Amino acid sequence: MEDRKLTVRAVERALDILLCFTTRSDLGLTEIASQIGLHKSTVHRLMATLEERGFVIRDAATEKYRLGIRIWELSAHMSRSDDPAILLLPAMERLRDRLGETVSLYLRDGSERIRIQAVQSDQAIRRVAPVGVRLPLSVGASSKVLMAFATEEDREELMNGPEWPVFIDPKVYLAQMRDILEHGYATSYEEREPGAAAVSVPIMDRKGQIAAALSVSGPVSRLSQETLHEYAPVLKEAAAQMGLMLS
Repeated sequence: MEDRKLTVRAVERALDILLCFTTRSDLGLTEIASQIGLHKSTVHRLMATLEERGFVIRDAATEKYRLGIRIWELSAHMSRSDDPAILLLPAMERLRDRLGETVSLYLRDGSERIRIQAVQSDQAIRRVAPVGVRLPLSVGASSKVLMAFATEEDREELMNGPEWPVFIDPKVYLAQMRDILEHGYATSYEEREPGAAAVSVPIMDRKGQIAAALSVSGPVSRLSQETLHEYAPVLKEAAAQMGLMLS
């Protein structure tokens, strides 16, 4: 039993190491150890195993690690016809071309949202949206959409959870949820990042359940609050078409 616990712990630690690369493409041993709260010697042993199996690669010049070929081999098998990140990409590109701003696709994962796909704006000044980034569900246009169209039970559980910010007034927030449900979209104007604005709508599947949040974001110099509201019907139209593509 003790051996099994040690094995499970080692697997958990290895997965924690790989998750460190969701926000950075290359990391040093000290950075990884700091992020997951382990001693450098322990991390070094785990990294040696991951490197041997091809899950990470070590750059001899910088002594930093990056994801290896095995990760890309695994991800290749995710590119199925029912994967929304792949399936909806052409429609997202058309939306980007129409509006000229960055288009993102988000899924809810527990108490966070994760960007699973993004099509970057071609403009010189743009909102860069890296894929794989995790963000809290409490702020931001897409977060509010995912919360508004969640079940009441899920919403209450998240708002009563330990990770929910204490500075958010529940009455004000729930009033926002009702407004989003009524109008079918959410906006954010320098809510999460200074100088950034976004508008988001839900993508509903054929069963009438929210499958993802679709957003358009960019600098406030181009996306005024008036412009965000003007873009909402365009996003709704695109989201409706995308929803028909999902099972």
